[in-house]
Amino acid sequence: MASTGALAAPPRVARMGTTASRSGENVIETALTEVDDGNISSGRSDPIRLSRLGPVLQVLASLLWLPQAGLLSLSIGSLAAGGTVGTVFWYASGVLLLGIARSVLAALGNRVAFKEARVALSQCRARAVGILASRSPLDPLRPASGLAASTLAEQAEAIVPYLSRFQPARLRATVVPLAILLCLLAYSWVAALVLLVAAPLIPIFMALVGWRAKAASEAQLAEMGGMNAFLLDRLRGLATIRALEAVEVTASRLRTNAENLRLRTMAVLRIAFLSSAVLELFAALGVAMVAVYVGFHLLGQLPFGAWGEKLSLGEGLFILLLAPAFFEPLRDLSAVWHDRAAGEAALDALRRLSEKGPELPGSETDQRPPTTAGYTASSVRIENLRFRYSPHGSLVFDGFNLGVASGEHIALLAPSGKGKSTLLALIAGLALPESGRILIGGEALSADNAARLRRNIAWIGQNPHVFAGTLSGNVTLGRPDIDRQAVRAAVNLAGLGEVAARRGPAPVGENGVGLSGGEALRLALARVIATPQAGLVLADEPTAHLDTITAGSITDALIAFARGRTLIVATHDPVLAARMDRVVDLTTMNPEGVA
Repeated sequence: MASTGALAAPPRVARMGTTASRSGENVIETALTEVDDGNISSGRSDPIRLSRLGPVLQVLASLLWLPQAGLLSLSIGSLAAGGTVGTVFWYASGVLLLGIARSVLAALGNRVAFKEARVALSQCRARAVGILASRSPLDPLRPASGLAASTLAEQAEAIVPYLSRFQPARLRATVVPLAILLCLLAYSWVAALVLLVAAPLIPIFMALVGWRAKAASEAQLAEMGGMNAFLLDRLRGLATIRALEAVEVTASRLRTNAENLRLRTMAVLRIAFLSSAVLELFAALGVAMVAVYVGFHLLGQLPFGAWGEKLSLGEGLFILLLAPAFFEPLRDLSAVWHDRAAGEAALDALRRLSEKGPELPGSETDQRPPTTAGYTASSVRIENLRFRYSPHGSLVFDGFNLGVASGEHIALLAPSGKGKSTLLALIAGLALPESGRILIGGEALSADNAARLRRNIAWIGQNPHVFAGTLSGNVTLGRPDIDRQAVRAAVNLAGLGEVAARRGPAPVGENGVGLSGGEALRLALARVIATPQAGLVLADEPTAHLDTITAGSITDALIAFARGRTLIVATHDPVLAARMDRVVDLTTMNPEGVA
């Protein structure tokens, strides 16, 4: 868990730099659950409605080709019949005006559709970050942070072309061919029949290809998410990898993952090209058959199919101009067919991220209580605590009791995995127990007051996260009530004065690049010290993996700050435990001194 100065209810939409993590992992969840026919539905709020304006404008632009083709055929027919240039000029003017109107409508429709798609995606992302902030760090079913970040930041982008290109193309493919077919039917039932026979074959084969494309896109997105999760995990443990001399093994596995991703991506591209080839084949056959019929009909070899009359040159040309336009919407649909596959695969990935889990108590609280300069040491009392991570998981605590007096300093001892960090998280109100009570300052912790109680609790996690930025910014964490003087005092008390003077305004890298492990722990301690209203301090392994001198100085600074405050430390360090007022052994599940 990333260390913060005070634990407070997160906002519905997290600020840049906000981190919710467990065992060093960030969590990103999403509430997006469904996109269908212009509606984006969420399991937590009303669906986002997408208007039909953009697709309708694009359909109108496509339909304007009908009068354009009519004017072109009339002008050529007029010239063939000996008409004057003046007559053709008016036809040409009409074609020009219709062409301008068609271009304007198409551009406007594309712009509106794209803008609405971006707005919808932004709203979904904002809601997803809000859900992230409301999820409990103790949720064991959340995905790896690399996979979640990849899904939300990269894969979610596939929703934009799905909404802005595929949805309008699908509407055009539904309306425009039908309108063209009715126009052709008025002149020749044979030409209409040819197109009517050729048209259904295209969506049938495209559907067959599309099923395979969706599966390939899902596999490609899963491979991308897995690779991102693997890379982020290895970057976090780079120092450990070097220490264990596992660089070559890690690099080899990364190359294998990259090659698998390349193969998945090429499979998606092959299917996309295949769908285009299927469409072009049937479209070419349909247009060729119409052209052959019109040509032989005008020559008198096929005198049927024109409702008992022979087609004129203008009418035949009109049919020939509309035949390719009949397949144009289907061709456009084929071009964006991979957008549909990628978009639906992205939606499925977002649905998996949006699966319900334990929520952070008090996450719905928007108002932050005012900060007070003073503090009051809080007592802690745990009665018949029962907790498990999942409804069907094993019990972590069952009937556990503990009492900590106001201002008392205690150490929690237990082997790794026996519940020390979990107990601290429960005291901090990061999750509610299955049964039993946790009282902070005599007030029972609940979803209604968890955010308010967390406001007066300071936390130091096992792996404090350091954001890219200045030391001062990493101390304040965006808290406006902490001024420069408070930051300077906190840095000096945490033993970072020399480091701050040496670095000056120079920023540190993400995850503490540029700082040693001890300096990162001191920075986390400075965050806590800059929280004067905290009456309860929770520290999870504050001296782990540190040398004796650094651990001793961290311990001195922590105890100095906690003087007059309640301090609960989870540790394996016997030196740190010996400086506490009392030691509680969690392995007995019935610690001595329980109230």
